[in-house]
Amino acid sequence: MDANLTLVLTGAAMIGCGVYLVLERSLTRVLVGLVVLSNGVNLQFLVAGGKAGEAPIVGEAAASEMSDPLPQALVLTAIVITLAMVAFVLAMAYRSWQLNDHDDVQDDVEDAAIRRLAESDEQSDSFDLSSDEPETFEQEGA
Repeated sequence: MDANLTLVLTGAAMIGCGVYLVLERSLTRVLVGLVVLSNGVNLQFLVAGGKAGEAPIVGEAAASEMSDPLPQALVLTAIVITLAMVAFVLAMAYRSWQLNDHDDVQDDVEDAAIRRLAESDEQSDSFDLSSDEPETFEQEGA
């Protein structure tokens, strides 16, 4: 199987740019990153599917001349999933814009507390491994 190197490199560059954009804090950039990442993966699927051939209908062409319909079906499914994700991220970005006048993702208060505990190498009160006693769970009302 001969793959077109230009398409492989284009797909890889799109995936790389998409991953970079998804890691941003702005939901608009995340949205663009998801679309670019999805298109790069779809391109790689089609490259992996091989060269174009005859329609995969038995009796119309020899089996070696038929194209594989599976990558095309996977790309169609990925397009539908991407559309749903784009609609969801657009809704989140719009709601964030309504509430905060920007679309940046905010830090969670609990995440910040866990980060502070990890930086100071402390344990939280709810997670204590210092005792060697096995935990016993008693049923209420028994």
